[in-house]
Amino acid sequence: MRRRFREWFSIKVSQDPGQVVLFAILVFNIIFFLIAAMLIMLLAGKTGMTFFEALYCTITMVLDAGCIEAVVGDVGAAGYVIPVICIAIVIIGMITFSGAVIGYVTNYISGFIENSNSGNTSIDVSGHVVILNWNSRASEIINDFLYAEHEQIIVVLSDMDKDDITREVNEKLQDTIRQENARLKQDLAGRPFLERKMSYKRHKLKNNLTVVVRQGDIFSANQLHNISLLSAKSVIILDDELAGTKAHQTEGNSKTIKALMQVADIVSKDYSRDNQRIVVEINDDWTEDLVNKIIRYKQIYRKCTIVPIRVNVLLGQLLSQFSIMPNLNLAYRELFSNKGATFYVDEVKVDDEQTYNTDYINTHDRAIPLVARKVEDHNYFYYAAASEEDLRRTTSVPAKQIDVKLNPDYWMDKKNILILGHNSNCTEMMNSFKSFTNEWNYRDSDEQILNLNIIDDAESLKAMDFYKQYPFVSKTIAASIYDKDLMCKAIERFFTDNKGDISVLILSDDMVDVSEQDSAALANLVYIQEIISDRAAADPSFDPDRIDIVVEIVNPRHHDIVNSYSVRNVVISNRYISKMITQIGEKDAIFDFYNEILTYDDEDAEVFDSEEIYIKKASSFFDEIPPECSARDLVYSVWKASTDPSIPKEKQTPTIILGYVKREGNVVLFNSQDKADVVKLDKGDKLIVFANH
Repeated sequence: MRRRFREWFSIKVSQDPGQVVLFAILVFNIIFFLIAAMLIMLLAGKTGMTFFEALYCTITMVLDAGCIEAVVGDVGAAGYVIPVICIAIVIIGMITFSGAVIGYVTNYISGFIENSNSGNTSIDVSGHVVILNWNSRASEIINDFLYAEHEQIIVVLSDMDKDDITREVNEKLQDTIRQENARLKQDLAGRPFLERKMSYKRHKLKNNLTVVVRQGDIFSANQLHNISLLSAKSVIILDDELAGTKAHQTEGNSKTIKALMQVADIVSKDYSRDNQRIVVEINDDWTEDLVNKIIRYKQIYRKCTIVPIRVNVLLGQLLSQFSIMPNLNLAYRELFSNKGATFYVDEVKVDDEQTYNTDYINTHDRAIPLVARKVEDHNYFYYAAASEEDLRRTTSVPAKQIDVKLNPDYWMDKKNILILGHNSNCTEMMNSFKSFTNEWNYRDSDEQILNLNIIDDAESLKAMDFYKQYPFVSKTIAASIYDKDLMCKAIERFFTDNKGDISVLILSDDMVDVSEQDSAALANLVYIQEIISDRAAADPSFDPDRIDIVVEIVNPRHHDIVNSYSVRNVVISNRYISKMITQIGEKDAIFDFYNEILTYDDEDAEVFDSEEIYIKKASSFFDEIPPECSARDLVYSVWKASTDPSIPKEKQTPTIILGYVKREGNVVLFNSQDKADVVKLDKGDKLIVFANH
């Protein structure tokens, strides 16, 4: 209890010190009036003055010293004691409310507030999250903690204006809560009144966050100690500059290194909290190299873990995967967040992964086992579940094996991708495309499984040497958003020349001024939608559903604008990194899992070792579409069929079904709902699978 009061008091002092002082003055005066009234009542003797009458007399004397005569007269003859006491009460009351003491208290209050706002007072908390620096991803990180299973305390230290940060955070949180609860009301519509009200009350999103913002110096050891860095569960060091600038690409970020050195020195102390996590954003090779050196010097087993997040690489990998499999964006929105179905990790030693998965599915119905991995001296197992508690919830009802016929010769279809524009992650995105072709290029043919066309302004194409080093880029067209005729003709030609499924990736330049962010992407979206609408109207045989549009935006405020053009695959790039940072801050071992699912096998790999998440057409994944069954039975049956002992080990593709995408685009993740729900697949549906190929 004492500890909780200290935490509450230190947070209140940090958030609003003036309010705390005002409360203290109020309490002092109430106690003073009560004690004074008690003295007068006791000294009143036989007059029978009640306590409340004495309290009234006390207040009137303090407010007007002339009331002493009336008070003494009412009390009666009691010698000189009553007048002396009354005079003392008046003097003390006047000192409390006026004169030199009020001036002193006023100065003290001003100094106290200024001192607290400058970060010189301590926040006595523990188990909290510390965010150092501020950028466009920061409010998204805080926002994702809304979906955490427990209440969270988040302390921000930045040199930016405190009021601006507080305003941004409050607006973000309120907007998210409003949208989520409006969506919940819509989902509950049609249910009986009482059931609807009770369900809404039980499931509505509430603000379970306490956010403390400090304006100060992140390099100050004193201010870092004042935000209880020693007892924080995780520290997130954000890049405070625009990702993709020349400083990031060539010179590196010395501020990040300086901040990490300061933090690592503090949290590696013997008396700091155990198992602290430090998540640090990086964007260039120089910074990454120095961060790795700091890890070797300062990372201490079971004391602190430093996790470097290579922002540009992760974004490049994500955007390339979304281009290849657009529906993956819809699945990752939930899987990469604390909301609904997500990834979890547990320290479990597994001798045989296939046996463990089979037994686990048979005895658990609220979580899906994925893969075992050894990281340094730790044995981890990764799962998909709706909550951490679901990992341990068992059932006595075994899963049923249904007749499932998998296609042993499954191979992904050729991907036709049109990219409009550029961003700072183009090189990393191309490297990820190359990694995909290394694993999926046709083994008996020189034909590329990827066919990319890129339309961009001449200067940006030249900076990438017109993508000549990438054999899967078949054509580049130099055209800016103002070259409408040239651009539209190139887009129409791409649609005409490629008869299969097409993905259009519209990139947003993240290196422009904030006022110009997403402008080019929105213009390209208008062009694309106009072309599709005109072709659909002119040619009844034209199928607009074969064209998937993926739009990257930097500023989340433009999300509704893009949605108004009926685009489901809106990629808010900063939001994905924020979601990952939030999860890694909670469970650092999940970072290795993210690295694996975003990276394909090497070109010369004889065996497919790394697992990824794929979107596979049900019609080509199965030889026959399986009968209607429960989700759990489908997961179990596909796993058993893909690990059949009659199939040579090197030819097996162990597969876990995570969910599916209906033809109209609705995504169903099994562990975000009751896994006993019935699954009825059609040929036009797509599966969300976790597999090594």
